[in-house]
Amino acid sequence: MDLANYYQIIEECIRNLGVNPVDCRGDKPGQWNLKKGSALVWVDIMYIEREQRAYFQVMSPVCPTPSTHLLEFYEELLEVNYGFYGVSFVKYENWIYIKMIREVDGLDVNEASAMLNRVGNYADHYDDFLKQKYGITEA
Repeated sequence: MDLANYYQIIEECIRNLGVNPVDCRGDKPGQWNLKKGSALVWVDIMYIEREQRAYFQVMSPVCPTPSTHLLEFYEELLEVNYGFYGVSFVKYENWIYIKMIREVDGLDVNEASAMLNRVGNYADHYDDFLKQKYGITEA
């Protein structure tokens, strides 16, 4: 599957943020890494062979899981998820991320920009907030 058109869409979004997309490219085609305030934002366009389908993913590491008050922490994440638009908190291993993923078909610059900004803005707010509230320090 030729994903070059979608790569151009993402690079246009990054350029519209005032950042050189070439400087943000990851190790593999279809990967970009940038910052939104204090938050890292990872952007991927990936083809999943077993599904014969490509996906657009925007993801940001927010914080490690806290060592105490886990029930309160997870309950807060679920309640905050309710108010999110098109993104959600997810847990992978011992980290919390904000993530969105969709099929790449039909993706345009406006939608990609909105999702990139949404993940970045939410992550930039919640990374500091959750770390402070739950006394989380990164190892």
